[in-house]
Amino acid sequence: MPPRRVVTGRSQEPRKRFTEELRHLRLERKLSFRALGSALGWDATLFSKMEKGETLGGPEVVQGLDTYYGTPNLLLVLWELAAGDQSQFKERYRRYMALEAEALSLWHYAVSIVPGLLQTEAYARDVLALGGASGDALTREVDARIGRRELLVGDAAPTFRSILCETVLRTPLGDRKEWREQLEHLLEMGERRNVTIQVLRHSAGLPALTNTQSMFLKLTDGRTVAWVETAHSGDLVEETASVERLQLAYDQVRDLALSPAESRKFIMQMLEEAACDPST
Repeated sequence: MPPRRVVTGRSQEPRKRFTEELRHLRLERKLSFRALGSALGWDATLFSKMEKGETLGGPEVVQGLDTYYGTPNLLLVLWELAAGDQSQFKERYRRYMALEAEALSLWHYAVSIVPGLLQTEAYARDVLALGGASGDALTREVDARIGRRELLVGDAAPTFRSILCETVLRTPLGDRKEWREQLEHLLEMGERRNVTIQVLRHSAGLPALTNTQSMFLKLTDGRTVAWVETAHSGDLVEETASVERLQLAYDQVRDLALSPAESRKFIMQMLEEAACDPST
């Protein structure tokens, strides 16, 4: 069967098609970003970044555009396809990694696993294997993750704060020795001048960031961006209002977390329990 003829000539790649449609609708009405921002009540730079593919924006923004343009659910459907396109994950993550390398400070919240910057090699191998990697590919991924730890070393290293949900510390590796090494590594990293580790106990109640692993990057130009990730996907958030909402939630989590000193004691307690013979 001959290949299907492309009628519109526009991209068949979900994210690019979404940005093309945004640009087409705006230019068709001869609107500037400033005019669009004034009409819908969002920062004009958001629409510029959406057309460049730097961010997808949120569903409320896309619904606002659909209403304004009179295209019921058209853009929202394209947005859902773009947001669910897993082929874009690596591209977005590469951009995040580039920003991480130049960040002045980093703030992290871990829902269920130790953050990559604090993982031992054994822990990283177990986590990455769960994602389906194996053989040489797994080895390369582990090496890359361990190599990232160099970011926190040296006089020019950024400050790094990680808040670990108690779940992280109560979900051990299958190998008890490797788990003890991971806990010891957390204690060692917590002694660095630029690293702060806190623990959010279950007794603190439901956190504002219930199921979203988050990393905030303070960049050299004064901006803050966020990387949010679930078990299936991740996204780079750059739109100011969205980042501010996430930061507010992070601040609420930090207010509920144990102090660094109390957190260290809790990790030491977990280490003592891991050192006990499971039969006793």
